[in-house]
Amino acid sequence: MPAKSIIPIFLTVLALAFNVSVSAGDTVGLPAPTNAAAEAFPEQKHFSPYAGRNFPTRVFWGDTHLHTGMSFDAGSFGARLGPEDAYRFARGEEVTSSTGLQAKLSRPLDFLVVADHSDNMGFFPRLNAGDPGMLANPEGKRWYEMIQAGGQTSVAAAIEIIEAFSQGTFPDALASPPGSQAYRSAWEETIEAADKYNDPGRFTAFIGYEWTSNTGGNNLHRVVMYRDDAVKAGVTEPYTTLQPHGSDNPRDLWKWMAGYEDKTGGRLLAIAHNGNLSNGIMFPVKDSFTGEKFDRSYAENRTRWEPLYEATQIKGDGETHPLLSPTDEFADYETWDQGNLDLSVRKQDSMLQYEYARTALQTGLQLEQSLGVNPYKFGMIGSTDSHTGLATAEEENFFGKHSGTEPGPERYKHPMGETSNGRYESWDMVSSGLAAVWARENTREAIFDAMMRKETYATTGPRIGVRFFGGWDFSKEDAMTRLPANAGYTKGVPMGSDLPPAADSKTAPTFLVAALKDPLSGNLDRIQIVKGWVNSSGERQEKVYDVVWSGDRKPDANGKLPAVGNTVDVANAIWTNSIGATELITVWADPDFDPSLAAVYYARVIEIPTPRWTAYEAKRFGIKMPEGAEMITRERAYTSPIWYTPNT
Repeated sequence: MPAKSIIPIFLTVLALAFNVSVSAGDTVGLPAPTNAAAEAFPEQKHFSPYAGRNFPTRVFWGDTHLHTGMSFDAGSFGARLGPEDAYRFARGEEVTSSTGLQAKLSRPLDFLVVADHSDNMGFFPRLNAGDPGMLANPEGKRWYEMIQAGGQTSVAAAIEIIEAFSQGTFPDALASPPGSQAYRSAWEETIEAADKYNDPGRFTAFIGYEWTSNTGGNNLHRVVMYRDDAVKAGVTEPYTTLQPHGSDNPRDLWKWMAGYEDKTGGRLLAIAHNGNLSNGIMFPVKDSFTGEKFDRSYAENRTRWEPLYEATQIKGDGETHPLLSPTDEFADYETWDQGNLDLSVRKQDSMLQYEYARTALQTGLQLEQSLGVNPYKFGMIGSTDSHTGLATAEEENFFGKHSGTEPGPERYKHPMGETSNGRYESWDMVSSGLAAVWARENTREAIFDAMMRKETYATTGPRIGVRFFGGWDFSKEDAMTRLPANAGYTKGVPMGSDLPPAADSKTAPTFLVAALKDPLSGNLDRIQIVKGWVNSSGERQEKVYDVVWSGDRKPDANGKLPAVGNTVDVANAIWTNSIGATELITVWADPDFDPSLAAVYYARVIEIPTPRWTAYEAKRFGIKMPEGAEMITRERAYTSPIWYTPNT
């Protein structure tokens, strides 16, 4: 279906973002008065289509996963920016990076979570300051000298520190555990910075940390995010992974989260990330620690405490893998699949099905049949996982994974990370991603609550506006409006929701989906709806549908849509928006719907080709990137799903 372009993009952005609610019984297409208004003015109808709206009208942009020099690995890599610097940068201020470069975002973010590692919080400030207790240890003294040398020597020290932590060989004498003065001081500095820069209605600074389960190098990391202020967050110290203060088992993290809420009356959520580096244990079908089958308790706790999954970030895209989705032409996007985090165990194909979001959503449907609860009923979100203190996800403004990979003519020559088991090349870093949240206002409470109901989506960096609704009676006329949320909330449910029961069991669900380009990024190629289900034999199934696209292209006899084209001039790192569309909107009904089978649906929006950060780097510094370095990207967005459950 070709794109519908009605008015200029600067007007459509406003139209999509500021939507209205329509009462089903209102024959003139305007919202009915509230009860209070009706009592005061019984005969009055709203003239303004925006009066009386009671649903999220704005999308807020942020990063829920940023590290500063307070993290032991980030500091060792060379990060000297702290939490205050990170919040200042995120809200639009110009700052000086750890390597002395001036840095600023094209547009401020709306919210930020500084999520420094809970393990060894306070370690690096002590080491960098030359604490006598640290230098008395031979390993501590050696690391100190390497870090003071700077450059790639400091990077090498950071890799050693990370590898030691991953493999359980980190010296106890150097640790900064909960309860120590160093740990407490670091946590107090973190939470006080969040409260200082939190400005309700303008900028939201969340308190958070990263729980970094990484036993044997297998990634089970979670960002823990607070709805609360420093008063409540300061009652307890963050949970860690090392005994006797913590555990590397997510079940124990959830117990700690429940204990925090019981003790303080506060609220927490956790966001897992980088299943692609877990070597098959991020979305398992049996307990990775005991080998036993999951019980209902596991499913209930995982879906309770982990409403979101970070589907894209610097260390690879986590939507799907080409071996899992062989018929999906866009599946092989920024794929990291060498092995686990420290490359101590190489990847086996059998691990992949337990690592990626799309397959996990299908696996959740399988487990629900036996457990009665879906443990993988999560929404989508993106973030950076930057360890520079700088939340940069734009291709032309990418400051790298850590301060050893900040911009410069030599960056491409040095690995992002190298262990005794292998290396990650610097040009493989992904300039990704961002978290998009539909909320009523820019406050901790409103954004957190939107995350809990999964009204969120992920992008790989661009600020693409996306609406996705599911229902049973959307019509083509609903796609002709400038206010798609009007019909979306009135006739259906938003992303992150369950479809309500159908009045007619034979009716196929319908979906209203709309997207607007980022004015600073590429035009839109297409919108797709990705469906996952479990067939009558209990096997996972998936299918990707092109539902609306730019131009007058027509699918071939096999249903394949011709490519949109490519205007990228790699040598000059430029492109033209002479192809693609500024906006796309449609209503789509599932043509293969079986009412007896549970299903999950999400939307994926694909941009036209644009220059990757490596192309900008090559142009700016007059260098030639190594063979194998990707120079063109296809930016995208992934919405949170909508689930269908058969009537029982």
